[in-house]
Amino acid sequence: MKNLNQIDHIAIQVKDIDKSLKWYEEKFDFEKIYSDDTWALIKFSNIKLALVVKSQHPNHFAILNDKITKDDVDVVEHRDKSISKYIKDIDGNFIELIKY
Repeated sequence: MKNLNQIDHIAIQVKDIDKSLKWYEEKFDFEKIYSDDTWALIKFSNIKLALVVKSQHPNHFAILNDKITKDDVDVVEHRDKSISKYIKDIDGNFIELIKY
């Protein structure tokens, strides 16, 4: 069987990280992985959801990708030492390629 890529997370833009995080906490059970005033990452049993502010991140979904390297064009290193870059599909949707 072919080794398929995995979706790592989906990111949605919110107006206020703290308010949105509190709303999700009232409605759902999840594990909070990280939060600050520009983004939060929460983990459900099957996927992670990133709450992001528009000035920092586009709406997107992220695919785990072991082929990207720090030397690739437009790759950024994050606080958790993961690396990623955004690409667009043929319809203009943002996809984050991410490697931990």
